[in-house]
Amino acid sequence: MPTVLVASEVKKSFTMHMRGGVELPVVANVSFSLDAGSCAVLGGPSGVGKSSILKMLYGNYGCDGGQILVKHHGRHVDIASADPRKVLEIRRDTIGYVSQFLRAVPRVSALDVACEPLMIRGASQAEAREKAGALFADLNLPERLWSLPPATFSGGEQQRVNIARGFITDHPILLLDEPTASLDAANREVVIGLIARKKAEGAALLGIFHDLDVRNAVADRVIDVSAFAAGKAAA
Repeated sequence: MPTVLVASEVKKSFTMHMRGGVELPVVANVSFSLDAGSCAVLGGPSGVGKSSILKMLYGNYGCDGGQILVKHHGRHVDIASADPRKVLEIRRDTIGYVSQFLRAVPRVSALDVACEPLMIRGASQAEAREKAGALFADLNLPERLWSLPPATFSGGEQQRVNIARGFITDHPILLLDEPTASLDAANREVVIGLIARKKAEGAALLGIFHDLDVRNAVADRVIDVSAFAAGKAAA
């Protein structure tokens, strides 16, 4: 399967402005690739920099150095140096993201929250709602909730809306930040099935999973982020 993303010597630190500008190194020399049709998992203890790596790949965090080359519309684009407009285009068409937390406009229904990424890519409302409804049904989200704003939902219900929103499109690359953290065993199995489906469709997935059973079920390989810890990398 072709390689669709390559991270090369990426590094990240944070400047603590409230503490006199102290620099806090996070990761350095982050280097790995993602192949279509596979799922890689970022491993390592909490605080080692896994979420920071995902956010750099998505363009939420800037990089202090290195390259993140992604295959976008047949060309390789460096997310680390791309302008904001290009990053937004890559998010629309190439890299999807499922975070731990649902951020939605108040009073917008759960169905429309899940539909939005597909409609942004040109799908009709009817087509998008049909696909969102099918995902909600797979994820055991009661139909009585579909027309309600998800701000009123439980954490597990909100996460199922979040998962449907992330899986509704056919992005070639999908980043997963603890997608099963708030789910019961039955719905964790559903997500494992959704990931398998994405792999079969040729998508490349990169995720963080603290649930070892889920990680073992989906991972084709584990990338040990401890190897990129800034202190170790600089040693």
